[in-house]
Parts: sequence; C-alpha cells; structure tokens
Amino acid sequence: MRPSFCKNLGPISIDKIKSLIKCKTLNLSLNEKFTDLVSLENPSNESITFLYDDEVYNDNLSLDSVLICSKQRKNAINPKQKALIVDDVQEAVAKISNIFYRDFNTNEINDFKEPIIGQDCTIGKNVTIENGVKIGNKVLINHGAIIGVNCVIGDGCRIGSNTVISNTVIGNKVEIGNNSSIGQPGFGFYLSKNNNLNIYHSGIVILQNKVKIGSACTIDRGSFSDTIVGENTYLDNLCHIAHNVKIGNNSAFAAMTGVAGSAKIGNNVLTGGQTGIAGHIVVGDNVQVAAKSGVFKSLSNGEKVMGNPAIKMLKFIKIYKKIYGK
Repeated sequence: MRPSFCKNLGPISIDKIKSLIKCKTLNLSLNEKFTDLVSLENPSNESITFLYDDEVYNDNLSLDSVLICSKQRKNAINPKQKALIVDDVQEAVAKISNIFYRDFNTNEINDFKEPIIGQDCTIGKNVTIENGVKIGNKVLINHGAIIGVNCVIGDGCRIGSNTVISNTVIGNKVEIGNNSSIGQPGFGFYLSKNNNLNIYHSGIVILQNKVKIGSACTIDRGSFSDTIVGENTYLDNLCHIAHNVKIGNNSAFAAMTGVAGSAKIGNNVLTGGQTGIAGHIVVGDNVQVAAKSGVFKSLSNGEKVMGNPAIKMLKFIKIYKKIYGK
C-alpha cells in the first residue's frame, strides 16, 4: 500500500474552484465534487487533470474526469468532456493544487504510529526518524540524517550523514551518500510579478532496488506523478534529478549531471560529467552522452551524442577536426 505523505483535502466542489480561478465550465454542474488533482498520466473518474498548450493530447480521457485547458486547446478536446477553460493553465494548476493538498500538521504527524525499525540496524548520533517511518533489516543510517514522516526504507540500505529524506519509498540495498536531499518539492510554480505561487507537489520519489546515490545529490519529488530511479542505476556526486523524471534500470550518471523535469530516460543510459538533459524529452535505451553535453531533443535507442547542443558523436568529432585539426 502506498504511504500517504500529504493531506488530501478533497473532495472539492466545482463551485469552490470557480470562486478561486477565472474559468468557463463545460458539461459541469457547480455542486459536482472531485477528489484529486493529477497529471494526464494518472486520471481517475473523480479527478481533475490538466493539459498545457504544448502537450500532446490523445483524447482518451474518461468523460467523468475534468480537464483544465486553455481557450487555445478547447477545440482539441471531446465536446462532451467535462472541462475548465482558463486563460493560464499554470496559474490555475498552482492555485487549485493548494486547495487540494497541504503538508501534515504537527498533530496529524503525532497521530501516526511510531517508527518501525527492523533487526540488526545501526542508527548514528543525532538521527531524526519521524512517525510512520518503516525501516527494514540491516539498515545503516549515519549521523545527523533525517527520515521524514511515513518514508519507507528497505532491507540492507545505507544512508549517509546529514542526508534528508522525505516523501520517498526506497527499495532494498540502496545506498545514499552524505549531504543529499531526497523528496523535497520540485521547481514548479506560477511566475507572477511580486507574487509567485508554488505548485503543491503531491508526488513522491521511488528509488528501486540497488540504486546508488552519491554525496550532495538532490532528487525532487513529483508534482502530480512520481520521480522514479530504476534498479541498479547509479548517480555520482552532485547530480540533480528534477520532478516527475523517470529513469530506467542499469544507468549511470557521472558527477554534476542534471536532468530537468518530466524527462523520461531508458535503461542502460550513460552520461559523462556535467551533462544537461532538458525536460519533457525521451532518451531511449543504451544511449551514451559525452561529458558537458546539452541534450535538448529526444534520443532514439543506442544513440551516442556529444556537444552543446548534443549531436551524433561521430559528426561532432568530424566537425571538431575540421575546425581544430587533429
């Protein structure tokens, strides 16, 4: 069963939403209520989801779900679809997210069960383990680490000193270095003059079995889906993984690799140091990216690229030799 990491304030009525944002309703009555605000990947019959202007829409959404979209995308949706038509989708999502979700307050955290710690665990000095946490057997948690409410840590894991873990489910035999931060909110907000509004991040981080995370790494939790690092994937020191990123199995990222939000990365992917991968792109299986490359477009299975912007490795080398010689 998936742990709960935030308070869901639903069901929320359309009437309340209309009082918060400027919108036009389609196929909706004001007294209808909905339980969640979710991404297009995870809709349900009682959820509200959203479509940005640059997103692909496949028109397979249940007619019982509500879709937030702009006036520009209105004609792309099913005329029978329940919808909220808005001027700015990002602004609407930011405002609505904060009426659907909030952090647990102190009283709610105190009501959770005391932490469950397995056999043969070693807990260092000044470690904080909050209520609701479940820790497997033979886990080492070094000095000064913080394990937030309801986190799950599997058997045989090693957590470095001063590492902070929240909103996260960790598999077995996972290693995390010192001074890393896992599960904090991502860099998602509505940009407005003098009054930026954060989007509440209700997703989590999932680190599957045998993942290894270096020191001083940051992995943001998902906004309305999850950030996932697949089995036996390794991150070197100083790597950053943004919200909603999905990374496959057996991949390895060298130091200072950064992956922007909602990128999808396949299995057996290798990146050199200081690689940057843009958001909302797909990187296939068995891809290799040379150090200091900037990947701005999706890559097919087996591609080898380098440069900024990244191009095929052999093409880059030919251009380099032409300009600089051997």
